[in-house]
Amino acid sequence: MRPDISGFIPVGMKQSILFVTGTRADFGKLEPLALAAAKAGFDVSFFVTGMHMLARYGLTKLEVQRVPDVQVHEFLNQRPGDPQDMILAKTVMGFSDFVREHTPDLVVIHGDRVEALACALVCATNYIRCAHIEGGEVSGTIDEIYRHCNSKLASHHFVSSDDAARRVQSLGEAASHIHAIGSPELDFHANPTGVSIDEVKTRYDIPFDDYGICVFHPVTSEADTIGAQAKALFDTLIGSGRHFVLIAPNNDPGSTDIFDQIDQLPGDRFRVLPSMRFAHFSELMKNAAIMVGNSSAGVREAPFIGLASLDIGTRQTNRAKSPSVFFADAQEAEKIKDFLTTQWGKSYPRHSAFGGGSAAKRFVDVLRSDTFWDASLQKTFHD
Repeated sequence: MRPDISGFIPVGMKQSILFVTGTRADFGKLEPLALAAAKAGFDVSFFVTGMHMLARYGLTKLEVQRVPDVQVHEFLNQRPGDPQDMILAKTVMGFSDFVREHTPDLVVIHGDRVEALACALVCATNYIRCAHIEGGEVSGTIDEIYRHCNSKLASHHFVSSDDAARRVQSLGEAASHIHAIGSPELDFHANPTGVSIDEVKTRYDIPFDDYGICVFHPVTSEADTIGAQAKALFDTLIGSGRHFVLIAPNNDPGSTDIFDQIDQLPGDRFRVLPSMRFAHFSELMKNAAIMVGNSSAGVREAPFIGLASLDIGTRQTNRAKSPSVFFADAQEAEKIKDFLTTQWGKSYPRHSAFGGGSAAKRFVDVLRSDTFWDASLQKTFHD
């Protein structure tokens, strides 16, 4: 039987929305959308996989389980050391089985991870409505390839800016299916976190009053040199005499080499954490002196908070345009030292190019539109 590509959903039926999350980072962006959708009356669930399932990275599936009014489904898609293509294949098979049984009306994926790519492939081949969050970004690594693939596979797009919307449209996507809502994680940062910095420091045993934050992830195309990059960066941070809270890297190829360097850091100067609850991380950022590394938080969230950040290397290439974001390679010790000296404790005006903290409301407003659910799932290229 030929699949129904009309997209039609019977009047009065409660639509089911399945959010796919594979990392602590994408969960921070998806949680505000899921909470808003559940509050609006949609049947909301999470498909939890990837890093969430691994103890070394904080077993962050527990954070997803704490979300109220949603169902949580877990799938172990990898073992430590699995290559990206194997993780892709495992996730395709597991997610295909899952959606055949649970038949969601909408699958929501985020960004540029291999889990999102796998689930977008399953949706496209089975004519399941799929919304891609934060497509149209540029970053200069294999993440960008995955991200653009996800945009082509998805049927709807919720992007962070007008520039991102333009890029998605240039891929041949229909303008009517592209919605600029801002970056969802800024919804958290725009409001009080509900915890104090003293509570954060107590919970995570952080002894420092004056601290910077460091997050340094692998770059898949630079796996052979990432350990040396980490050593160069950490050596410069050690030499600064400052204190840092360091969040462990993600599980991309090269993470073992970074962990090898982290294991050698002096414990009296660095507090190393596998992960943090998002509200606690937000409060930590709001009270930090600076941020260093190659996380998207440094080029997206830090400018929104007004926190000076130093972007290291190529992972976020071309992604930031803010006066509070600076750039250096890991081996450029003098640049890093200068940043730590001149920017430590300096605050900047809020940078709102990626939204003002209302992404979840805009997301739900689109979902409440009949035209969203009536749209055909047969895609065509739009010149």
